[in-house]
Amino acid sequence: MATASAVSTNTPMSAEEKKVIFASSLGTVFEWYDFYLYGSLAPIIAKQFFTALDPQAAFIASLMAFAAGFIVRPFGALVFGRLGDMIGRKYTFLVTILIMGLSTFIVGCLPNYATIGAAAPVILIGLRMLQGLALGGEYGGAATYVAEHAPHGKRGAYTSWIQTTATLGLFLSLMVILGTREYLGANAATWGKDAFEAWGWRVPFLVSVLLLGISVWIRLSMNESPAFKKMKAEGKTSKAPLSESFGQWKNLKIVILALIGLTAGQAVVWYSGQFYALFFLANVLKVDASTANILVAVSLIVGTPFFVIFGTLSDKIGRKPIIMGGLLLAIVTYFPIFKSLTETANPKLAAAQASAEIVVTVDPAQCSFQGSPISRDVDFVSPCDIAKRSLAQASASYKTVEVAGAPGTVKIGEKEIAAPTATTIAGGNKFSEDSAKAIAAFKKEVGEAMKAAGYPAKADPIPFGSGQWWKIVVLLSILVIYVTMVYGPIAAMLVELFPTRIRYTSMSLPYHIGNGWFGGLMPTIAFAMVAQNGNIYHGLWYPITIAAITLVIGTLFVKETKDVDIYAGD
Repeated sequence: MATASAVSTNTPMSAEEKKVIFASSLGTVFEWYDFYLYGSLAPIIAKQFFTALDPQAAFIASLMAFAAGFIVRPFGALVFGRLGDMIGRKYTFLVTILIMGLSTFIVGCLPNYATIGAAAPVILIGLRMLQGLALGGEYGGAATYVAEHAPHGKRGAYTSWIQTTATLGLFLSLMVILGTREYLGANAATWGKDAFEAWGWRVPFLVSVLLLGISVWIRLSMNESPAFKKMKAEGKTSKAPLSESFGQWKNLKIVILALIGLTAGQAVVWYSGQFYALFFLANVLKVDASTANILVAVSLIVGTPFFVIFGTLSDKIGRKPIIMGGLLLAIVTYFPIFKSLTETANPKLAAAQASAEIVVTVDPAQCSFQGSPISRDVDFVSPCDIAKRSLAQASASYKTVEVAGAPGTVKIGEKEIAAPTATTIAGGNKFSEDSAKAIAAFKKEVGEAMKAAGYPAKADPIPFGSGQWWKIVVLLSILVIYVTMVYGPIAAMLVELFPTRIRYTSMSLPYHIGNGWFGGLMPTIAFAMVAQNGNIYHGLWYPITIAAITLVIGTLFVKETKDVDIYAGD
């Protein structure tokens, strides 16, 4: 593509341009709201739809169902990207929001496992996949639509508003969940003590039908992109965008570079800084769920303006330095930041880990993979498996010492506890009576030893507005700012990498493979790594490794795009 000579950076934003940004962004906020409700409610959904599994496996399975929506996103990118390049941007992402909204509403109506059995999780996963397909066609359309309306020299600033939508959607989902939870809690006498976990979790999903109506109305009022209208009038639309995008090496190599050198690293930083941070607070550090939601929500408020700040800055100094800088900061600081979160949010846990390390001594030949999403307690019968399983279910961080022939013991401080060997009956679906008693006694003894060593069952309440509270907000806000660095400029950069005739298709696939597979699977992979390794920070190696690969490839092989003329060479 050619480099534009004129830069229209001083022209005020017109009313039409404001409408384009507002309409595209608002609709996309609602779509992200729908998508992230599930992730925010994963612990409750695990209890509602995966009750056939033990709690540890149920939670990992619920994350796998969450990940199912991400796995299919690239296929949605292919389907809707092709339509967007052939028939237009506007109507394509009108269809995507209808699919997303209706799927979310049905989740709110779906009977749970106790009501319809195994059909419940199967249908749930199917609905998640429909959401993923819809979202696969959404982002590329919205980003392309806004970028093609933006004047040259302002694409970073204009498209950065689209970049805020994922975070705003997450914020909106947290606020609706929190509001529903607090209302039902304050009126427990009327609705019941456990109303939110019993049925109140459905309310945020059902409310989405109202947001769907608003979004459809807004999108019906939008006009087609001027770049697409010009191309269509000139008869230059692509007849085979998939073949052009991925069958021609000159375009395919850019798709590959966009994935490995941009979106893969951006995605893991995005999900680490927002979703994994929330899961870490609530499920690892055992911070009260409402408090964790509020802390993350406040950090999103603090960090969200930086999407626009970095998007605008990228129009001046380039997209690449900001994105690569965000990756580098994440790589260098993730371990100290998450350790500081532990020390601040649950100081008793941090102190116990420092003074009374838990050591598991086992025979490696007896150890199974602890991160399996389909395994149950009865699938773990060796001393190694029972010891690790019990500690994982207690969210305990431990060190493993492998010794051939070791009987399997857990040492907490100075106390050493032998793990039992279990046997099963009834076709392997139930422990024998003696084994069940032995395991229960082992777990009780481990729990008492952990308590005596200072390990808390849950984090102490964090007073609102206290120094402790604000320190957590600062740490979470830093993580969000890393997100804004890697994500704020990337829509403009992806748009600028590809010609108009295949832009929707070409940019959507690397974006959704990066964010759907590398990013969307991040919480699942990280928690499986923690369950297997025993160290609560071990899961951070996944985003750090992916970000490091992207940093190297992006720095060496991806070219700066801010001065590209997106209308040239089409």
